[in-house]
Amino acid sequence: MLIIAGLACGFIFGLGLLISGLVRTEKVLGFLDVLGAWDPSLVVTMVTALAVSSVGYAVARRLGRPLLAPQSLWPARSDIDGPLVIGAVLFGLGWGLTGLCPGPALENVATFSPGILAFVAAMAAGMVAQDAWQRWRTAAATRERATADG
Repeated sequence: MLIIAGLACGFIFGLGLLISGLVRTEKVLGFLDVLGAWDPSLVVTMVTALAVSSVGYAVARRLGRPLLAPQSLWPARSDIDGPLVIGAVLFGLGWGLTGLCPGPALENVATFSPGILAFVAAMAAGMVAQDAWQRWRTAAATRERATADG
């Protein structure tokens, strides 16, 4: 059942990206060009998405337990640290240079555009590198604790 729910949510998300124009790089780059020919129309999409998701989160918090999972997986941290800032900067650079976020990029894979395919391949490589880095950090922290307990 969880797979069907994920599939349905992914379909709704993709359809929303398609209808709103977020899959069109020229639309996104026009929105990001605040000092030039700014296209503010994506503000409507973002504000609407925030409003709908805020209601969804409020309902989910009141339920206490998810409908299709054994427990809620709310974030445990809310602080701003170095990896968050570096990740946000890298994400912003990629978004600004290409006009693509991960969701629209995946949706655009169906076009078989070489630029989109290269972007998605680079994004996947970045995910693999980040996973390896996190594993290395965890192993290093474990070794450090073992040495300190020693």
